Amino acid sequence: MKKYARSWTRQQTALANSGNRFTAFTLVELLVVIAIIGILIALLLPAVQAAREAARRTQCRNNLKQMSLAMLLHNDAHKMLPTGGWRYYWIGDPNLGFDRRQPGGWIYNILPYIEEGPLRQIGRGQAGTVKAASLGTLVGQTLRHGNCPSRRGADLYPAPAGFACNASPVPAKAGRSDYAANGGATVPLWWDAPFIGDAATVLKFPNIYKLPTDTMCDGVICAVENIRLKKITDGLTATYLLGEKYVQPEHYYDGQDAADNESIFGGYDWDYIRWTTYSPLQDRQGLSDWYSFGSVHPGGTNISMCDGSVRTISYTLDAKVHQRLGSRADGNIVDKSSF
Repeated sequence: MKKYARSWTRQQTALANSGNRFTAFTLVELLVVIAIIGILIALLLPAVQAAREAARRTQCRNNLKQMSLAMLLHNDAHKMLPTGGWRYYWIGDPNLGFDRRQPGGWIYNILPYIEEGPLRQIGRGQAGTVKAASLGTLVGQTLRHGNCPSRRGADLYPAPAGFACNASPVPAKAGRSDYAANGGATVPLWWDAPFIGDAATVLKFPNIYKLPTDTMCDGVICAVENIRLKKITDGLTATYLLGEKYVQPEHYYDGQDAADNESIFGGYDWDYIRWTTYSPLQDRQGLSDWYSFGSVHPGGTNISMCDGSVRTISYTLDAKVHQRLGSRADGNIVDKSSF
């Protein structure tokens, strides 16, 4: 009996002791777990990045949509699309309306239609140095819809070429746009707008300072002139209105890309106008291009048509089709299924 009692006691003691022992991972097991976690993260990271890029692309498309609708609202109000303005060294003038007298470009002229009317009123009713100072303040503003989030935020960036005949002083930083209007299939001859301190002075002497006509431009946003929708005879659904512009990636933030170094409120220039002379490009290190549409997005760039719809245009789109989509009235109607 005692023998069985001692055996039972030993068994209970062994069971109790075994319950108090703590087990742990060996070093090999820990390394295996870490390796598995690393593999899972590596597998999931591209999916997460793709989801983020999809969200940013959607926001970019929405920006284009808002700006395109603003252009069409401009057309509803004034019976014409916005002027492209005079030249980059002129800032928009709030006293000179929305037609060919206006030195500011298309971005300046759609401000009231994207809920940015107060910016369009800066300097209103002023003259001389007082107005010049107010317009200098305007240069240092940005737009919430002006930038593609895949590239950069709506912020102020160095503007080393920042100069304006009618604004002084001009701040060292200015807002930039990642979107450009369709200037046509052919890069036009530049109009050398005069360097005079006030646009009203230019308008007083039309025989000396002859403003160009829309015959210099086969797109929808031209220097000085306003284009009416009835002149887009190739069709609103088959003609570009706005698109993302190509920018060198290494110069997103420093203002050293000569086609991306001006305030967004200036006149006609490749900072705000692009052409379909060349195929759209994906942003690429070391490649300078001042004329093309393009973006950072993989696969293609976002473009809005003259009816306000937004499409993604492949970088491999046939060059002839791309050119025809830039011309408003070349007679070569493009089948929508081809782009």
